[in-house]
Amino acid sequence: EAATEPGGEDRESEVSDLRSLLPWDVGRVTESVRKTGRCLVLHEAPITGGFGGEVAATIGREAFEWLDAPVVRLGALDTPAPFAKVLEALYSPKDRLLPALRELLAY
Repeated sequence: EAATEPGGEDRESEVSDLRSLLPWDVGRVTESVRKTGRCLVLHEAPITGGFGGEVAATIGREAFEWLDAPVVRLGALDTPAPFAKVLEALYSPKDRLLPALRELLAY
C-alpha cells in the first residue's frame, strides 16, 4: 500500500518481496537498486539482529555505486514483542513505513 502512494510525488516505487531467506535473490534486489537508486529494507523482526541487516550489508557491498541515498532499515522496535493489541501497533513497523519511505524519496 505504501509503495503505491509515497506522498503524491511523481515517483514510482518497486517492491521486491523475498519469498525465501536462504537463498535470497540478491540479483533481483540489486537490479531494483540499479533502477531506483534507493532501498528501504522492511521486515517484521526487531531491527537489531534481524535479517534486514544482512540485506542492507549486501546491498551496500554489491550495489553501492547505484545508491543515491543510504539504505534505510525499518523493522519492529527493539523491545520484547507485546501481547496487548494496543501495543502491537506501536511495535510493528507498519505505521512508520510511509514516513520512512517519504523521507528516503526526499533524500
